[in-house]
Amino acid sequence: MGFSGVVGRRGLLIAGAGLLVGCSSSKAGAPPTSPPPPASSTPPSSTPLPSSTPKPSGTPALPSVRAWVPGPSEVAPEAKRVAVAAVVDELQRDQAVVEVIDAQYGGILSSTASVLVPCRVYSITDGRVVTGGTTVDVRLTRSGDNWRVTSLHPANPGPAAANLSAVARQVLASKQILLPPASIADVKSGQVHDTVLTAMLELAKTYRIGVSVIRSGHPINVFGTDRPSDHPRGRAFDTWQINGHAVVSPTTSRSLISTYMKASERVGSYNVGGPVVLSGAAFFSDQTHHDHIHAGFRV
Repeated sequence: MGFSGVVGRRGLLIAGAGLLVGCSSSKAGAPPTSPPPPASSTPPSSTPLPSSTPKPSGTPALPSVRAWVPGPSEVAPEAKRVAVAAVVDELQRDQAVVEVIDAQYGGILSSTASVLVPCRVYSITDGRVVTGGTTVDVRLTRSGDNWRVTSLHPANPGPAAANLSAVARQVLASKQILLPPASIADVKSGQVHDTVLTAMLELAKTYRIGVSVIRSGHPINVFGTDRPSDHPRGRAFDTWQINGHAVVSPTTSRSLISTYMKASERVGSYNVGGPVVLSGAAFFSDQTHHDHIHAGFRV
């Protein structure tokens, strides 16, 4: 697709995928740290992607992952399908396999869109399975019914901070807060405000939260505007899954979503967006937030 000049050479994006996380690894012959179940707005029906070509005996095997597929209630399923395919094509290579956690809108207009694709990348290094990953902001344009990728913007969370706040450490240790690799790196960087992290911890007392994006990998401005987004400033997080239920899925209870949105306001969010229309100055709903719940904070 000729993305050089936009994201640099293919190798640069692949290298970034392995550097973002403080990668975890497993001993040769042992499975990697268990990830959450394969992520899709509905149970995926496609066959698992091949992990790699056959390896000699004694070489660790890459995990099998399922291809991400859009669910039945997507606003523009083709835009997400094209975006996910572009990310997998860029990151997947010999001795590496890509697991797409989710695909959500960073913004969608009539002829342009931003699709955010958080993913894990499993690779073999020095005889070990290593888990890395990134979030890619995929920009697309539309012509008729067809969507075309125009650029890829991988997350750049920055280096890990020398010292982390107590709440940052609690978020990283929480079993109730499921963070994709780029968001883990965001928290480790020390660039996410404690107000946001404290809100996550409060919500995690009631809910198991699947986070899609915190700071890096999100558009700098609110898509289609010149207004700065709260995300790159470490003042927001998006939730794609609540208690194991995808926000975008038509089978997910609207009551669960509404209750979570209200709880987000109670823990301090001044700007809560989601698929359900609620009364109150803090709440909003639009097509972009059809597939996730945004919580922004003043700090």
